[in-house]
Amino acid sequence: MAIFDSRKYAVTLKLIFLKAVYEIFPDIEVEIEHSLNNGTYGTVTKGEKITEEGIKKIDKKMKEIIEKGYPITLVCRDNETLKSKSSTIPRKDIRTLLDNSGWSEIMEYEIDGYFDYVYEEPYSSTKDVKLYEISLYNGGFLIKYPTKNPNELPPYIDNPKMAKVFQETGRWNSILDVSTIGSLNEKVLKGEIPELIRINEALHHKNISKIADQIAANKDIKLVTIAGPSSSGKTTFSKRLYLHLRANEITPIVISLDDYYIGRKNVPLDENGNKDYETIDALDLKLLNENLKELIAGKEVEIPEYNFISGEREKKGKMMKVPENGLIIIEGIHGLNEKLTVSIPKKNKFKIYVSCLTQLNIDRHNRIATSDVREIRRLVRDSMARDTFVEETIAMWDSVRKGEEKYIFPFQEDADVMFNSNLVYELGVLKRYAIRELIKVKIDSPYYKEAKRLMKFLYCFVDIDSKYIPDDSILKEFIGDSIFYKY
Repeated sequence: MAIFDSRKYAVTLKLIFLKAVYEIFPDIEVEIEHSLNNGTYGTVTKGEKITEEGIKKIDKKMKEIIEKGYPITLVCRDNETLKSKSSTIPRKDIRTLLDNSGWSEIMEYEIDGYFDYVYEEPYSSTKDVKLYEISLYNGGFLIKYPTKNPNELPPYIDNPKMAKVFQETGRWNSILDVSTIGSLNEKVLKGEIPELIRINEALHHKNISKIADQIAANKDIKLVTIAGPSSSGKTTFSKRLYLHLRANEITPIVISLDDYYIGRKNVPLDENGNKDYETIDALDLKLLNENLKELIAGKEVEIPEYNFISGEREKKGKMMKVPENGLIIIEGIHGLNEKLTVSIPKKNKFKIYVSCLTQLNIDRHNRIATSDVREIRRLVRDSMARDTFVEETIAMWDSVRKGEEKYIFPFQEDADVMFNSNLVYELGVLKRYAIRELIKVKIDSPYYKEAKRLMKFLYCFVDIDSKYIPDDSILKEFIGDSIFYKY
């Protein structure tokens, strides 16, 4: 049995959807934006909004296109050929990308007279797509498709807080006039990047300051927990939040969850019989909650220290006490899980979810996956900070993603506030660092395909010089020279 390729399925379904929209509503323009609620979210950017009746018409047309089994034909995959006829391409976003991108394979496909551009290969026929669901959502539309099993749609999970963060990020991208890679590249070529970076970084400071003000305004809050998926910039966010809290006359103390591991020999096993260091049950929750209650009560408490060499907790006389007008900060994978701090009343807790949620798209019809941005962040940091070969990072990524889906994402809507650590310009900076590592992957490596995919994507960006980035930027956590994150 062939392995199900969810990427190929998604690209094919997208082409079918866009052809259906073009045939039913030729005067509107749609944008495929980002993943949301276990689906792909998009909006109408020109023309009348799609109604419930309109969705039904599109759905009917999609089923018709699938039923007819039209061939999906590669027309052109050469940039120079496309550039030679760029004046005839009606979409400005594609023309702009062709004019200033280093990408050598923008692929033009045809389905029964409809032409569009994609960056990953679709199936050869529309009949290869069977299962999907399309609906209205939050002023736009939501397309769902199988992600693991071709015969099963993922469950619908409503993420209104996440949707709001994406919406706010999209609004700011519009203000900055950067919504696609082509428009970002234009800013670089026009010398407008220094100001763009300063505005983007100022926005981060503004949002962190708002969170600190929100915490300071509620005297009941005694514990702040911070969680988020890998490579979200949690370390830098925590350090910057600490400073903004100090500016609000609050003195936090920071507790590391690493010090509450139950010990290597006692770590529970996962379904494959391997030690599961990421499960919440690998922590001594009883001791953690006892210590938190005592600290909040104003007592001085001895905090354990975990010895990563011996794999055991040790008592070294590490005493901690919450200062007057202080609070506790905990950063860790389980920060949003109520089980972690079950003994602390909810009114005394403030939960923060940090993630990297990009709203920058390749073009109007091709989005950038947020997981791709985090993977690129991680492989750059791993190569610099941990001297990890890029193949090791790629090899671990699926396991990292599975852990996030199990231990982080189910709790993200429980956060009191969400912080988006993405910077609209960051991939232009990360490009040179990432490609320097990705080109080391040999053609016979099992990770070559993924390395090539990421490189093709990164070549789309014009290089951005890191000299304009402030030393307290979240991006410096990954490329080096951060005042908060030392290698």
